[in-house]
Amino acid sequence: MNVVKRKKFGPADAFLFGYAPVGSPVMGVYCYHIDGIMIDTAQSNMRKAVLRFVESIRPDRILLTHHHEDHSGNAAAIRELCGAVVMGHPLAAEKMKQIRPILPYQHLIWGRSTPVEVRPVPEIIETGRRRLLAVHTPGHAKDHTVYVDQENGILFSGDLYLGKRIKYFRSDENIVQQIESLKKVLKLEFDMVLCAHNPVLENGKAHIAGKLDYLENLFGNVRRLVWEGRPVKDIIRNLDEGRDRFAKWLTMGNVGFAHMVRSAAEAVMS
Repeated sequence: MNVVKRKKFGPADAFLFGYAPVGSPVMGVYCYHIDGIMIDTAQSNMRKAVLRFVESIRPDRILLTHHHEDHSGNAAAIRELCGAVVMGHPLAAEKMKQIRPILPYQHLIWGRSTPVEVRPVPEIIETGRRRLLAVHTPGHAKDHTVYVDQENGILFSGDLYLGKRIKYFRSDENIVQQIESLKKVLKLEFDMVLCAHNPVLENGKAHIAGKLDYLENLFGNVRRLVWEGRPVKDIIRNLDEGRDRFAKWLTMGNVGFAHMVRSAAEAVMS
């Protein structure tokens, strides 16, 4: 069953896409449009539906929060359709020059991105009526960038937020960088968090602060156990609440709670 919805969050158009070959989608993906700018492009498995929406808005610029396939999946197709300029962090530009192979679960849920030219995004993106500030926020991905309209209190957060108590990391995520990125964003002015998977329309700063508190507490617990001389495998067993079992099975171990613990332990021991 596929999910296609169009919503309105303040001045932003929101498009929700969910794909599943059978049953319900594992995770929906939002992309956003405001003043001729599209933030992220959703998964290529939903390309036909995405392009139907793009036909109605015809953006002139695309801002990628990062290169992952559920965010960049349709960037090349949208550029071809309406000539939109694709922009993102320089590391995203490098990633999008040549797409590397992805794992089976990524093919199943999202689909593969297509190479596309990504121009370096400036710190300030001007539209006809507003100014978006680009802020590099690594941790989930090295190229991760959020876009904030401080005057109107909107944070386009990509995958920085996701939830106050996340269940797992990808194998390449960095908990220390995520903590620093959350702290950086909390210095900005916003109330609405337009997340790529879990938008928060009110009290967004409190939600970002909640995730920061959760990650700092987890890091503190891991640090204490490392200093006690506990092996990382024992620390994982000690802290694991078992909430990642389906994700761990589906992704063949590429996603799991253990990656959160390992990232923290490696930082403590370095």
